[in-house]
Amino acid sequence: MRAECAGTMDATALQINFSSGLSSTRPSNGIPNRTLCHALLMPGMGERYAAVPVLSRDHAKSQEEKTANRIHTMNYRKLGKTGLDVSEVGFGAWGIGKGMWVGAEDDESVKALHRAFDLGLNFVDTALRYGDGHSERLVGKAVKERSETIYVATKVPPKNLQWPAQPGVPAEKAFPAEHVIACTEESLQNLGLDAIQVQQFHVWSDDWVDQGDWLDAIQKLKKEGKIRSFGVSINDYQPENAIKLVQTGLVDTVQVIYNIFEQPPEDQLFLACQKHNVGVIVRVALDEGGLSGKITPETKFEEGDFRNRYFRGNRKREVYERVQKIAADLDIGLDQMAETALRYVLSHNAVSTVIPGMRSIRNVEQNCALGDGRGLPEKVVKQLKAHRWARNFYQ
Repeated sequence: MRAECAGTMDATALQINFSSGLSSTRPSNGIPNRTLCHALLMPGMGERYAAVPVLSRDHAKSQEEKTANRIHTMNYRKLGKTGLDVSEVGFGAWGIGKGMWVGAEDDESVKALHRAFDLGLNFVDTALRYGDGHSERLVGKAVKERSETIYVATKVPPKNLQWPAQPGVPAEKAFPAEHVIACTEESLQNLGLDAIQVQQFHVWSDDWVDQGDWLDAIQKLKKEGKIRSFGVSINDYQPENAIKLVQTGLVDTVQVIYNIFEQPPEDQLFLACQKHNVGVIVRVALDEGGLSGKITPETKFEEGDFRNRYFRGNRKREVYERVQKIAADLDIGLDQMAETALRYVLSHNAVSTVIPGMRSIRNVEQNCALGDGRGLPEKVVKQLKAHRWARNFYQ
């Protein structure tokens, strides 16, 4: 790739050509015209050049510190037919909503969002029901304080409040048109945005493809410019329950549980998404912490945290023993499990972005560092196929 970099930070800058094979790394935003390509200074990439502004010593030092804080090597992928280039690591904003996760602090959550944006993350997934709009409000606050483009996806809750969608329940009970429109308006107000980039249904049943008036609502919202794209969040552990929708061409994205344990999306869903150019957003890549390497039989969660139910009974021991076996098979330490789990997800080329929950700057920095386009070696991916585990801890 041939490119030019130029910096204009209140002074005349040198304009220097460079060559690079790093085609998917976004420039830093530390310079107003966003053309100083910091990623070209990575070791092992050969000699690289960038714009050198003529600045006072104090100004230069200040700009150096600011730019150093924003150095990143984030890789970007197409979000299906939306055409958006989204960071392959996105921000899962369920935890910051304070609804079912305990321990989040608003100030720290907003700082975490800003740090993520500094590191090149440009995709945030939230929902109207995350803390009854609290997550959306925090996301909106952070996004409005940024100059760069951040893509926000949110979700319409089912009117009947049934998670997951139940067999035999008609579409009119879950997503009547007036409900879809009203929830979208509420989300726009919470976010403080003019449009939602990806509006999703928070549950889905393929029986609804030919039912109800939900599609009228989606088309109306798109025509009015209030939403740009439409997606669905597929029921827990039911990846096949959106294939019919994908095949209709009506949907732009799907969100699905996919991780080292939960591998069935590879069987049919991903193939259908690739064929119909549907973006794939992966949730629960760390199995609600189970694949982080930090859950032991003695792990305690705060009162009110939903993980007390998720990991109830003997489940913590079951997870712990399986994670120990994964680490032994790969000859890695438990402290490498989270990286391995996220890289496994990103090793599948059907995946557009993965959205781990992040409530602290430390979480953000660890996770964003993995969005470098590397994935896992093919040999390791094959080894992990043996660790598929059919179960549903949400039940």
